[in-house]
Amino acid sequence: MLPQTRRWFSEATVQSVPWTVAQLVAAKRGRTVSVVLPALNEQATVGALVGELRPLVGGLVDELVVMDSGCTDRTAEVARDAGAQVVHRTDVLPEFEPWPGKGEVLWRSLAATTGDVLVFIDSDLIDFDSGFVSALLGPLLLPHRPGHRVELVKGFYRRPLRIETVEAGTGGGRVTELLARPLLNALRPELAGVVQPLGGEYAANRALLESLPFAAGYGVEIGLLLDTHTRHGLNGLAQVNLGVRKHRNRSLLELGVMSRQILGAALPRCGVAEVPGATGITQFVQLGTRFMPTENGVLVAERPPMRDVLAARSA
Repeated sequence: MLPQTRRWFSEATVQSVPWTVAQLVAAKRGRTVSVVLPALNEQATVGALVGELRPLVGGLVDELVVMDSGCTDRTAEVARDAGAQVVHRTDVLPEFEPWPGKGEVLWRSLAATTGDVLVFIDSDLIDFDSGFVSALLGPLLLPHRPGHRVELVKGFYRRPLRIETVEAGTGGGRVTELLARPLLNALRPELAGVVQPLGGEYAANRALLESLPFAAGYGVEIGLLLDTHTRHGLNGLAQVNLGVRKHRNRSLLELGVMSRQILGAALPRCGVAEVPGATGITQFVQLGTRFMPTENGVLVAERPPMRDVLAARSA
């Protein structure tokens, strides 16, 4: 680990949260907070998450929004009944034909919310604790490093591996350990101290988020991390221990597609050009004793900074 990274890890990593919700509410000083849950067919979990977060609304949290990413189940109904505002991806910026993917709805959430600070929480979490929100907001609302302005706070956690009904104590975060961490160590070693570079629980200042492009799919998290580091250096980043994060895990074939999107967002930000036209991924399925290639198209695209979009709308 580089000396500057080791120093940052020591100073900007919160291993045990010392602040309270009351302290954060007092520290808002007129600033507002929006919590956004991106959701695609999460009817089994989204209601419990919203129910856990609702007691924070009106105090620490000013808006609680579930962003519907084209759900075909009862996610929107369940979230609305639990007390969240539900925004479909086509409800905002209708002039943009919707793209599939998580980054797309996170980008649109900037136009659907008004908070000065945004907190993103994945909507497939199990045994969720609303303390995630207060933990993530601490370094933004209660700066504890004189002379440094934190712009982005990443959550980190232990991730059990949950496949169907089986749970192992560790082993989740396979794409992080097999792709993202080696990639950052090799191409952006200052970020080697980020525990969960792909984690979906993080908070950031609106001004930062509106100034950055958003990768349309699963590359959104690493894209925001790399861009924030490029603009603000390590001093613009902090990370907080959230304990344990449980959610459903995906198959290796699904993780392969996810990894390809992450590479598509990370490589150009690290100065590595891709071969033109090589945006898909070839994977293999076994039919009896034979292995057959399958071609999967992967959307590697980005939305422009929201401030540019809103400026063009008002021009």
